Amino acid sequence: MTLTTLVPLVLRASIALTVAGLGLRTPPGDVRALLHDRSRLARSLVAMNVVMPLLALAVAAAFHLHPAVEVAIAMLAVSPVPPLLPGTQLKAGGSAPYAVGLLFATAVLSVVTVPAAVLLAGAAAGEPRHLDAAAVARLVGTSVLGPLAAGCAVRRLAPGLAARAAGPAGAAASVLLAAGCVPLLAVAFPQVVSLLGNGTLAAVALLVAAGLATGHLLGGPRAEDRVVLALATASRHPGVAVAAAAAIAPDETRVPAAVLLYLLTGMGATSLYVRLCHPPPPPGEPVPAPPAGGTPGRPPLAPSLASPRRTGAAGEP
Repeated sequence: MTLTTLVPLVLRASIALTVAGLGLRTPPGDVRALLHDRSRLARSLVAMNVVMPLLALAVAAAFHLHPAVEVAIAMLAVSPVPPLLPGTQLKAGGSAPYAVGLLFATAVLSVVTVPAAVLLAGAAAGEPRHLDAAAVARLVGTSVLGPLAAGCAVRRLAPGLAARAAGPAGAAASVLLAAGCVPLLAVAFPQVVSLLGNGTLAAVALLVAAGLATGHLLGGPRAEDRVVLALATASRHPGVAVAAAAAIAPDETRVPAAVLLYLLTGMGATSLYVRLCHPPPPPGEPVPAPPAGGTPGRPPLAPSLASPRRTGAAGEP
């Protein structure tokens, strides 16, 4: 087995273990909760599937980007939540039910929305393009829905085993992720560098920042929801994006490198966003408890980024 075939297998195993570990810690009701909250689901879909694609088209029109970058950002904008994102959302103090529910809901909906986006892109270009919904279903099934369902099933049937297995599963996933990413970056980085120029890095950074702002503004009144939707709007499933881009522009061999450029830029921008939401406490000051649904050990959201608290009736704090 060559390194070219081994690295994708290692990365897939890492993703599956990560999502399965998330399922081991998630009550089954949390997975479906977002589907029953119409207001929050509608805001999420508008931010991710309406505003973000329009922003991607605006950025592509405003900058002279390489065709691979144009196709990549357009397809990233219609792709579902990436399987590794909920861990970041929870560490940022986000709502666990919302993060997991958004992962599940966007994965299911992508079976319809991503092929539809490919069809529309082909029609706009005057060249019919097609992406089989079954191909998208296989991608999200193996990377999101299958591992999540397996983890939730173990938690439901054997909660003690789930509690003991969640930690080792996460640790093994981290090791595999590092083992797969290092050779991937070493091989792909020269192609990523070749795409820079003509303001490409600025364009990608602008799109990521606009996605963060969109999700934050449409996240609703709860600060722990805003951080979840902000990160989800700016971060998308790379495997689905590459498959969709290949259906639109099969001759663009540098699309995976363009997707990697977006991911690397997004990591920097989202880290800055999380730091703005969670400024470190002064030295020696204990970390306050997180909001309900957040993650222990995180300070509260910064006042400038948190939503104002509603005023209660007389006599309420």
